[in-house]
Amino acid sequence: MLSANPHVGATSRSAIATTSIKIDGMTCGACTSAVEGAFQGIHSVRDVSVSLIMGRAAVQHDPSVLSPTKIAEMIEDCGFDAAVLSSEEQRNPDPASSPTTRFSVTNLAVEGMTCGACTSAVESGLNGVSGVNSVDVSLLSERAVVEHDAGIITPEQIAELIEDRGFGARVLDTALAGSKGPSVPAGSEEKSGLLVTTVAIGGMTCGACTSSVQSALGSVDGVIQFNISLLAERAVVVHDPAILPASKIPDLVEDAGFDASIVSSEAQASISKKTQQVNLSLHGLRDGVSATALEDNLLQQPGVHSTSIKMATSRMVVSFDPSTIGIRSVVEVIEAAGYNALIVDSDDTNAQLQSLSKTKEIQEWKRSFIIAASFAVPVFLISMILPMYFPGIDFGSFALFPGLYLGDLVCLALTIPVQFGIGKRFYVTSLKSLKHRSPTMDVLVMLGTSTAFFYSCFTMIMALCSMDPKRPSTVFDTCTMLITFITLGRWLENRAKGQTSAALSRLMCLTPSMTTIYEDPIAAEKLAERWSSKPTSGAIGQSTVAEDMTVNQKCIPTELIQVGDVVILHPGDKVSADGVVIRGESYVDESMISGEALPIHKKKGSQIIAGTVNGTNSIDFKVIRTGKDTQLSQIVKLVQDAQTSRAPIQRMADIVAGYFVPTIIGLGLITFFGWMFLSHVLPHPPTIFEMAGSGGRVMVCLKLCISVIVFACPCALGLSTPTAVMVGTGVGAEHGILVKGGAVLEAATRVTHVVFDKTGTLTTGRMSVDHTRIEPQWTMNDWRRQLWWLIVGLAETGSEHPIGRAVFSTAITESGHPGEDGLPGSMGDVENCVGQGVSAVVEPTSSGQRIRHHVLLGNANFLRSKDVPVPADADPDSAEPVEDPEADIPKPGTTAAGITRIHVAIDNRYAGTISLRDTVKETAVAAVAALHRMGISTSMVTGDTLSTAISIATTVGIPTASICASVSPSEKRSIVSALQAEGERVAMVGDGINDSPALATASVGIALASGTDVAVEAADIVLMRPDDLLSVPASLSLSRSVFKRIKLNLIWACMYNVIGLPFAMGLFLPFTGFMLPPMAAGGAMALSSVSVVVSSLLLKLWRRPSWMTVERLEKEFRSGAISPAGVGHRGNARKGSWWTSINILSDSPRSLRRRVENVFSSLWSLVTGKGPIPASQGDEGYVPLQTVEPPV
Repeated sequence: MLSANPHVGATSRSAIATTSIKIDGMTCGACTSAVEGAFQGIHSVRDVSVSLIMGRAAVQHDPSVLSPTKIAEMIEDCGFDAAVLSSEEQRNPDPASSPTTRFSVTNLAVEGMTCGACTSAVESGLNGVSGVNSVDVSLLSERAVVEHDAGIITPEQIAELIEDRGFGARVLDTALAGSKGPSVPAGSEEKSGLLVTTVAIGGMTCGACTSSVQSALGSVDGVIQFNISLLAERAVVVHDPAILPASKIPDLVEDAGFDASIVSSEAQASISKKTQQVNLSLHGLRDGVSATALEDNLLQQPGVHSTSIKMATSRMVVSFDPSTIGIRSVVEVIEAAGYNALIVDSDDTNAQLQSLSKTKEIQEWKRSFIIAASFAVPVFLISMILPMYFPGIDFGSFALFPGLYLGDLVCLALTIPVQFGIGKRFYVTSLKSLKHRSPTMDVLVMLGTSTAFFYSCFTMIMALCSMDPKRPSTVFDTCTMLITFITLGRWLENRAKGQTSAALSRLMCLTPSMTTIYEDPIAAEKLAERWSSKPTSGAIGQSTVAEDMTVNQKCIPTELIQVGDVVILHPGDKVSADGVVIRGESYVDESMISGEALPIHKKKGSQIIAGTVNGTNSIDFKVIRTGKDTQLSQIVKLVQDAQTSRAPIQRMADIVAGYFVPTIIGLGLITFFGWMFLSHVLPHPPTIFEMAGSGGRVMVCLKLCISVIVFACPCALGLSTPTAVMVGTGVGAEHGILVKGGAVLEAATRVTHVVFDKTGTLTTGRMSVDHTRIEPQWTMNDWRRQLWWLIVGLAETGSEHPIGRAVFSTAITESGHPGEDGLPGSMGDVENCVGQGVSAVVEPTSSGQRIRHHVLLGNANFLRSKDVPVPADADPDSAEPVEDPEADIPKPGTTAAGITRIHVAIDNRYAGTISLRDTVKETAVAAVAALHRMGISTSMVTGDTLSTAISIATTVGIPTASICASVSPSEKRSIVSALQAEGERVAMVGDGINDSPALATASVGIALASGTDVAVEAADIVLMRPDDLLSVPASLSLSRSVFKRIKLNLIWACMYNVIGLPFAMGLFLPFTGFMLPPMAAGGAMALSSVSVVVSSLLLKLWRRPSWMTVERLEKEFRSGAISPAGVGHRGNARKGSWWTSINILSDSPRSLRRRVENVFSSLWSLVTGKGPIPASQGDEGYVPLQTVEPPV
């Protein structure tokens, strides 16, 4: 156990030291209390944490007042041996505050969990342990995620605590809380030196098993963080190799009663520092001298950071920079030295595939079932069938001695291998769980079968001792049949569990094992320009480039591909890495990645994704991402994480499961003693108590007790949520919807309002010049017109903003330089003004003259701020409203609708206006209509102009009253927060960096995969088909279906026990005379969990609702069958709500535009506190990328 005594004293200095002390002689909680009591009242001691299991104490103190040696002496004065292990001093800027603790997150694989009681056992074993901040255990994924203070408890200690609970535990990885990846390569000279070790765990069956593994890891020094997955049977542990070597982690897991083996061990910083690690198996290495020479040879290669060879296992770990040297180059260096090297990282994938498919468990439980059945059937025949139906051949009635019968002796001999052979695992896990007071379902099995077995042995001994001529009542058939039914149930359950992860398994198997590449990728890339668009066939092993040129090919394992390789794809080949097509055209099937049914046309310059399938033509592509960096690997990682996380509703189920086993044991005892009392007190007890062959009242009561114990099973309750989440996330992945966990699924079911970003979400985000207005002095001739475009284009050179790119692209064509790289000229003195425009000095060089021009591009307000007047007819958005009722708001289809204008000034004189237009996505109207049909209101926020926003909203069907234009990223977040404050459950849909604050704030953030990595990271749901906005309502529909299935599973699991337990307890005996036999109860228990898993598997049949099609929804929208719903549609309008105040639909056309501007001015004040928006500021439309406010 671990105990803590925070704030023992208050230090007055800013220097704080953490000293670790090894203590020998502690045996119980009183010992830890004695150690803690020694520091009570000492002001220089801030905190004391004592671990009984590990024999460690961590003391935070002021080293200037109390030295580490003095601390050890104080502990020795308590009667214990103490030795200082380490003492690290840190500076604390605020002496009055408690020391800053940097938590780590460790992932662990936990084996042996079968139900919610198992997960509760794992959690209870870690909760309350000093240094553990939070614990999250997944039953189905067989993972545990633990946030803890690595200075107090290491990942290895956590694994050990879990193992003490009776489960297998292996550390998978550890990272600092909030970090994105591992830390430092092994052997590198980084400061942290932490390793991320992935451990495979065998034997976990339920949540209580993961709890045991967590308990085993929770108190181990050197463990920084861990996570456990029940279904994946993995533990990821981040640990300090100086304190806990990776080789010790499996031992900690095995001590808890589970099988454990290391899958991988890599440095924590290898990902975040763009460093990769490869694990190699070496063959031919003779001795340490050879190993040292090989390491020295590798370290001389550019890009190789560190190497480590273990002679005992002939394994090598190489850390390298993939941008400098690739995996294949590393292997080639080793092979050139005369050794063979095989990459063993793929073993992790193979092991995880086997874990996901439950191959090992299925084989083991099938074998156990067959063996148990082979013994149980003869016992059942001898005990039941022959005496009842074939008394003439009932050899079991032959008495060997008075009181000892041949049948009982044979049944005993046949039962022992089943009870203590097949049932050994139940005894091992039960005893360990009872040791930690966290009983699991295995305890029920052990109690039920052991009671029947030992009672039968007792009756045999009593009959033999008393020489009773009457044959004793034995129930050996109950023991064997119960274990047979339970092993059958576990076999069927694991087969069903294996199907729940089929989608993830298919994703992991998409990459091919071998790949064909060009031997010289640089030459192949250069020569690709000389190839025609259609591939030229050549001899095998060569590709003909020209009549006198060939480029050799070679076939290599996929894991040896490195960035920069040029891969050859033949028709029907699977894509092995992410890349860019450099030669040829073909159609590629991306359905397995994005869910898109139709093949996608790929040509030169097109992106290609690993795991997709090439069509009918051959193409070549250049590799840009390999291995774990590919989009497919990221999807697999996302789905794995989603299936590891737990929905909030599952936590309650696991809590109930934690109390389930003790409750059932109590009910079993009540049943036994209750019926014993009633059978002797009632004048006319139920006839079964007095029937011949029933075995007497004690035997009947015992059978009723056993039936209660074995009938009730917490497995169904514990599997209700994780199986549905695993199947649901897998189905979503197959449809291009990546959901980040069960909590997201649950939150998505409550969404009442969806906020859309405009650019890139509702629209394509690809601006194009609609028309231009150029002042007469620049249109006198073609040369002056081309010069105008050249000047404008130079000012937008290098812009990444959609508007800037559109202007630059048009300028290249209109300036008369379409065939050249860029525009002739130079640019300097660039000044970006936030929300306004850009100022630059350009110097065209297309003519003989070299004249510099000062250029301004931006909105009208920007030019006016530079003392450049803009004609009123060039800026209709800022014109004063007139009394003409038809001149208020631009209608869709007119020149003003959806137009974004930027004005141009050259040499401080107005020179023209460029009008650009964005196009609405084809599925935008249908997506908004689908949400309205589902009862979900919609709104739109954008940084674009008000007129453009109203035009797009009117086109797609978003209520005009629910528009916010000209808002910054922080204001988008404030709008989402305001909606949530009013009781709305908000989903935010976006794709860019400027959407990430709102995505992170929303109840559910939905990002388009075409967007930025920041947006995808901040989102909860990622849509792999960004052009199909129907994926937004489809994701919410999927979430509802999954959550309905979870509730159905939970109701079934509860009703199963609520209805079945009264029968098992014999409550209906007085009325029906019916008693549930223990064998039938065991069969029912086995089927309960199977039924829940099968119910979850039915989610595989999920499809989008039949009405969710573009054609049908657009038709209903046009006909008015689907009416837009505003915010707060579920109830009366909220008084004082700024959204309610945007009620412009009922206003007269004359004042419509003015009221919209006034309302948005009020909104600006509300969300920013900056005061009203200036009248012209609401029409800002051009914001260069460099001026976009960064996410906060």
